[in-house]
Amino acid sequence: MSQYSADAYGDKARYSRATAHLDAPLAVVDLQAFDANAADLVRRSKGKPIRVASKSVRCRALLERVLARDGFAGIMSFTLGESLWLARSGFTDILLAYPSADRAGYAELTAGPKLAGSVTVMVDDPVQLDLIDAARPAGGGEEVRVCLELDTSYRVLGGKVRVGARRSPLRTPAQLAALARTVARRPGFRLVGLMAYEGHVAGVGDEVAGKPVFSRAIRVMQAAARKELAQRRWEAVRAVRAVAPGLEFVNGGGTGSVQHTAAEAAVTEIAAGSGLYVPRLFDNFRSFSGRPAALFAQPVVRRPGPGVVTVLGGGYPASGAAGADRLPVPYLPAGLSYDPQEGPGEVQTPLLGPAADTLRIGDKVWFRHAKAGELCERFAALHLIDGDRVVETVPTYRGEGHTFL
Repeated sequence: MSQYSADAYGDKARYSRATAHLDAPLAVVDLQAFDANAADLVRRSKGKPIRVASKSVRCRALLERVLARDGFAGIMSFTLGESLWLARSGFTDILLAYPSADRAGYAELTAGPKLAGSVTVMVDDPVQLDLIDAARPAGGGEEVRVCLELDTSYRVLGGKVRVGARRSPLRTPAQLAALARTVARRPGFRLVGLMAYEGHVAGVGDEVAGKPVFSRAIRVMQAAARKELAQRRWEAVRAVRAVAPGLEFVNGGGTGSVQHTAAEAAVTEIAAGSGLYVPRLFDNFRSFSGRPAALFAQPVVRRPGPGVVTVLGGGYPASGAAGADRLPVPYLPAGLSYDPQEGPGEVQTPLLGPAADTLRIGDKVWFRHAKAGELCERFAALHLIDGDRVVETVPTYRGEGHTFL
């Protein structure tokens, strides 16, 4: 169990009552926890608006819910297809966080003012501009809003050691300024934003249970990385603004670094999304704690023997380097663990522990997923729970017929 143990028994009773009429497998979002997590993100952002990372939510109804709250503005999307679909659905101010090679998507984007005015695309290489131009309709089409991405990885020993994701090739202010000048010279493009996502700070927990030495090493690394990046980000913003004084936004951060990134004067907005659902990977941060809001339930279908039950399915590993931290975990009832010989399976998952003897065939076992929005790729609907009842059932992206990646 986690730090949420004190509330877990009450939550299990609520979820059981709320979903008594529903058969598992199913996925739920606890709206009280979701809203509390949203309020905590706003508190930590210190007045700077939060752009919602749709990759971590993947449900239009919940995107609408959080964007209706004070403190949230705009969406950070993950594919061009998703961006265009959201724009057609009425969302505006959509920042595509990753470069795209979707030629059909670019043709649609540049064909009319509504989509072109709602979506900003990510660029870190002039070749990407060529790809967009090649997709334009005859006559050139609409002006494309462009954002540049700064590489945030922390490098030591002359660059021999790198900590952080391999994202943009643009690392120095001079490199960013050079591409900014390229964008400014090309007809049909307008540079409006700069993004820098420090995943090695925002997505890596600094207080891992049972690993005090490792946790301290993470904190030392993150403190040094934040200091280095703050200076480099400020210099990069200054260099880009010298080319594009009309820059509209500078985006940074993530759920785990909201308060740190918000403290930087160069940053105008924060990106966050996982902190709304609080999946298990976010249990290991000492600077904040959230409430698990997104869960899934699997039904008990077998009782192989004392201290063992088997649930249907449940093998939903998250993306990233393979490891135990990418697996969902049995959450409620407390006291269940995987069989080390089988782990969570595609079609069945044995669970061990004293709690197994309290479960009957047909009962639900509740799990927490490792990464936020990826849960929605497994379920067509989310049952929204308020108190001890389901108040609405809403489709996920998958439930609306879309699997963008």
